[in-house]
Amino acid sequence: MDCTMEDKLLGPGKECGKDLKGRVWIESKQLWRIASPAILARITSFGILVVTQSFIGHIGATELAAYALVQIILVRFVNGILLGMGSAVETLCGQAFGARHYHMMGIYLQRSWVVLLTTSTILLPFFIFSSSILRLIGQEEELLAAAENISLWFIPIMYTFTFSMTMQMYLQAQQKNMIIGWLCSASFVGHLILSWLFVYELNWGIPGAMGAMVISMWSVVIGEFVYVFCGWCPGTWTGFSKDAFTDLWPVVKLSLSSGVMLCLELWYNAVLVIMAGFMKNATIAISAFSICLNITAWEFMVSLGFLTAACVRVSNELGRGDAAAAKFAIKVNLSTSLSLGVLFSVLFLIFGHVISYAFTSSTEVAKAVSSLTILLSLSVLLNSIQPVLSGVAIGSGWQSVVAYVNLGCYYVVGVPVGVLLGYVAKLDVKGIWIGMIFGVLLQTLMLLWITWRTDWDAQVENASLRLKKWFLAPSQESNENSNHA
Repeated sequence: MDCTMEDKLLGPGKECGKDLKGRVWIESKQLWRIASPAILARITSFGILVVTQSFIGHIGATELAAYALVQIILVRFVNGILLGMGSAVETLCGQAFGARHYHMMGIYLQRSWVVLLTTSTILLPFFIFSSSILRLIGQEEELLAAAENISLWFIPIMYTFTFSMTMQMYLQAQQKNMIIGWLCSASFVGHLILSWLFVYELNWGIPGAMGAMVISMWSVVIGEFVYVFCGWCPGTWTGFSKDAFTDLWPVVKLSLSSGVMLCLELWYNAVLVIMAGFMKNATIAISAFSICLNITAWEFMVSLGFLTAACVRVSNELGRGDAAAAKFAIKVNLSTSLSLGVLFSVLFLIFGHVISYAFTSSTEVAKAVSSLTILLSLSVLLNSIQPVLSGVAIGSGWQSVVAYVNLGCYYVVGVPVGVLLGYVAKLDVKGIWIGMIFGVLLQTLMLLWITWRTDWDAQVENASLRLKKWFLAPSQESNENSNHA
């Protein structure tokens, strides 16, 4: 049976794959078509944060520790909520694209903006009163003044998360994410130039480093607005609609479960950084730990590309009604991501002792980072598996189930183990990180078991029921807009 063009776009399915080798080849091409731009976009987007940390780190150790506190505690807290709630767009748009409910994708996008803009405004006090919050959790007084200054610069950046993340998810669901990779890459190059100009040439210090980041982050959002609004998504964007303000409660519920799922995951590292802040010589401990976390997080951006691919492929196939293709996509994605994880793990094991000098001039901090190289390598290996399984969960709409898994594995097991090893067994930062790894390992095994035991035919039915429940017939106005586009 011949495959239509849309069948080829969505995946091999049951009919398109003639044999195992051919199916793997087709699915791998589809995987990399989605993952490559997503990896490029995530590496360069996160690279903006890392480059800013690097420039601030060379301003001073206190400024580096303050930036680490704000980024890993406050920004990760807020970003976790927004990214988690925004992931509802991945579920809805991915399944709508597979089911050919194209006009609904623009409506889902607009509904997410309403929900996330409201949420962003509610979260403003975390940045406005950052010094009080950090003082409340026991951070050193010498860091608070610099942290308060840095946190205010993150307010305009927070609003970029609302638009940038949701538009990326919307474009990825219809496999138009190459534009995101190009926009983020251009923004990263521009950020390097602006940071060098503002910090070194104009000597503007922290305002220069943070101002460069604000400009770079908003440039991506503006580029995405131009792409979506100016006719490059004619089937899925039919203009602003009053339907964006209807049926918001189901979107809020799915967004909340998505938010809890990812927040528990992203906050896990923040809790560990807070624990490091209570150790002797906290500035060195926080700086070393944050450098290691940013190194793993940058590599984690590659794995998040595979998370995106898993989410898109699984949601597309569930919306399309092909359970077998969804299962096959998961197997190919996991195998590919794990292979890259092994490679990166070996590389970090070999070169981990020299990477820290890209972030700091302090020999003491660099030595502390070097002592954590083995744990860094193990984290990288686990990071190659866990995100793919999270992508499967988002694509399938399991966010509430995974939220319970994350709560148990991270906070009931991982954090207590880290406390015991770090403080009772006197292993300090190493003990905290071992606890983190133990929690991630347990979570990975649980998600593997859930994925293995899932009835995928039932998941197809669930996706169909969700799409039918929220479906709105295209309005006459939307049809006219689409025809004009």
